[in-house]
Amino acid sequence: MQRQVVLKNCGRINPRNIKSYVHEGGFAALQKARERMKPGDVIGEVAASGLLGRGGAGFPCGRKWELARNNPEEEKYVVCNADEGEVGTFKDRYILEHDPFTLIEALAIACYAVGAPKAFIYLRAEYRFLFPLVSGAIGQAGDRGFLKEMDIELREGAGAYICGEESALIHSIEGLRGESRYKPPFPVDGGLWGKPTVVNNVETLMNIPAIVANGSGWFREIGTEKSKGTKVFSVSGDVEKPGVYELELGSPLSELVAELAAARNVKMVQVGGATGRILPATMLDTPLAYEGVLGSGAVTVYDESRDVIDIMRRNTEFLAEESCGKCTPCRDGTEAMLEILERLAGGDGEENDIRILQELGRVMTASSLCGLGQAAAVPLLDTLEHFRREYETRIEQSLFLRSIPGFKA
Repeated sequence: MQRQVVLKNCGRINPRNIKSYVHEGGFAALQKARERMKPGDVIGEVAASGLLGRGGAGFPCGRKWELARNNPEEEKYVVCNADEGEVGTFKDRYILEHDPFTLIEALAIACYAVGAPKAFIYLRAEYRFLFPLVSGAIGQAGDRGFLKEMDIELREGAGAYICGEESALIHSIEGLRGESRYKPPFPVDGGLWGKPTVVNNVETLMNIPAIVANGSGWFREIGTEKSKGTKVFSVSGDVEKPGVYELELGSPLSELVAELAAARNVKMVQVGGATGRILPATMLDTPLAYEGVLGSGAVTVYDESRDVIDIMRRNTEFLAEESCGKCTPCRDGTEAMLEILERLAGGDGEENDIRILQELGRVMTASSLCGLGQAAAVPLLDTLEHFRREYETRIEQSLFLRSIPGFKA
């Protein structure tokens, strides 16, 4: 079911004028937090709400804040991940274009709760056009006195998919090459310049003012037992109405794809971007929740005209290109998968290709350093499960044609 929590101000306020945001009750939650709540109370409310990270990993937001708050280090940071490099994801761009002030209020609340005097917004390079809008919103908030005893700095991303991963993002802010770090330490213990750092993505933070203003009980009434609140999705592909939609967690995929985006003749849907799950049309009743399928919020629909192997080839080509190359399973595994998929797409499949792809996928999932390598094989393995016959047919055709005397591909 559609319900607006994150997107409630989009289209209602002027994103270039803070007065319109204040008129809609903006910064009341920040005022409540600073004047009527202790930092621990704010964290407790966020933790009690059940808010999980909306970037794909689903880590409890309140727990992350608590770990950073309890760290004895005096110097701490809060980072907003607005890199949004995931394939098919454009919800954060929509949010920033239409309501930058809620994000700024959320960062101010987070800094107060964690004890951080500075926050960063890490904006992807392709969103450079948003710099004047967001920096203007920050300036207006500062002029109004809402950012007292804290500072928000905009940083431009490096244009790399890997920098959506929090440790690679931290490297990039520090001026280093964007690549994942070995863990531990986790960012809450050793993040930016070795200091405790909270990293939350745009959508996660957009829930904070509403939770503080309305209470954790209000938030927990939305969603399922394990998945509280709403989720914002960006839908694209073979649909009549692509766009950004917000639904209660637990809503069926069919409501988003068939009812709202008006998809027809669906063959399969990829939920969660380039490393997201693949669901055939027979599974459109799957709930959009952490206990179902979710990911980053990117939903790409493919109709019956699409070739599964070609889609996986292009998907894997992207992941191989964007791998930072630091760990062998991801660096070499994505290249090996791509080589096999290119042969299959070109009509030169081998009898053991399916088995090798499955073994590669299991190794990469178990041994890669970060989420890119760990999830790179997920969509491929899903298609092997749900559309295995298409792979087998392609291989059988290749073997048959090569068996013909004098045949050349």
